[in-house]
Amino acid sequence: MAWYAFLNVFFFVFHGIVIVFNLTGWMSYRLRRWHLACILLTAGSWFLLGAFYGWGYCFLTDWHYDVRRELGLVVDASSYIHFLLIRMGMDWWSSSTTDILTGVFFAIAAMLSLWRNFGHWLGLPVKSGKKA
Repeated sequence: MAWYAFLNVFFFVFHGIVIVFNLTGWMSYRLRRWHLACILLTAGSWFLLGAFYGWGYCFLTDWHYDVRRELGLVVDASSYIHFLLIRMGMDWWSSSTTDILTGVFFAIAAMLSLWRNFGHWLGLPVKSGKKA
């Protein structure tokens, strides 16, 4: 049981870091490539695995929910973002609204990552971040 308690905390922390990194990692020159990889991994989970398990499927969410069920804890949302909002007492929006907003913010972060990683090939202005 202690192992599952540890995993529950681990998934809150790790999944939270992944979410924040997906939203902000494009800003750092040094982390651009890692951010693109994380975005592609997330998109792969949502859309490739999602084709088999349900659109928006996230293996981290699935694993975390399995841990919570083993601990007898409540799993009351299909999306992880909505689950977090409920846990923080901020469930003002419906699950579908949360899913739409999650998708919009993810799409923006993905486009920014693509711009920062490949914009120079298209002649778009991309600040390098390198010191002269």
